[in-house]
Amino acid sequence: MKVLLIDYGAGNLRSVANALAALGLDPHVAGAPPDLTDATHLVLPGVGSFGDCMAELAARDLVEPIRQWVLAGKPYLGLCLGYQILFEASEESPGVAGLGLVRGTVRRFAEAPGLKIPHMGWNSVMPRRPEVGNWHGLGAEPYFYFVHSYFPVPADPAVIAAETCYGADTFAAAIELPQLLACQFHPEKSQDAGLRLIRNFLRP
Repeated sequence: MKVLLIDYGAGNLRSVANALAALGLDPHVAGAPPDLTDATHLVLPGVGSFGDCMAELAARDLVEPIRQWVLAGKPYLGLCLGYQILFEASEESPGVAGLGLVRGTVRRFAEAPGLKIPHMGWNSVMPRRPEVGNWHGLGAEPYFYFVHSYFPVPADPAVIAAETCYGADTFAAAIELPQLLACQFHPEKSQDAGLRLIRNFLRP
């Protein structure tokens, strides 16, 4: 197994690398298309803005290689912004196209009295199929760590793997496609539950 972390200049690489190391893996860092050649799994962590992320990926000629990786059905784990950029567009960066691999857009939480934005801290996640596949061993309502002001809204609800409630919104905390898991929360910062989710995804 060769796990690649995509480096676009702003990703939270160290904490993700530490989480993978805790699972006994030695992740490699990818910053150019040739780095993807012999990889088995691709992990795209993310902090920053939607537009900046897409611009940095484009500057490194990584947009199309990542698209082709996912379209080929190869294992992809998208974390936070690595989840959001799978979609077509985001209210955070009007006019900037995402990877367009999942139909839908990324929206901002609605302002409401007493509601803090960004959504930051621990919150429960409700898997649609608890104890199955990536969610095995996590129970019906595991807790994960979130830091975000925007969340994806898939056009096809069938791709939603788990949901979370915040304020008046119930949003897609994670989606799944064959060989793809992408989540709005940070499993690398979510202690045992996060490590379990990553381990499940990387299972042979």
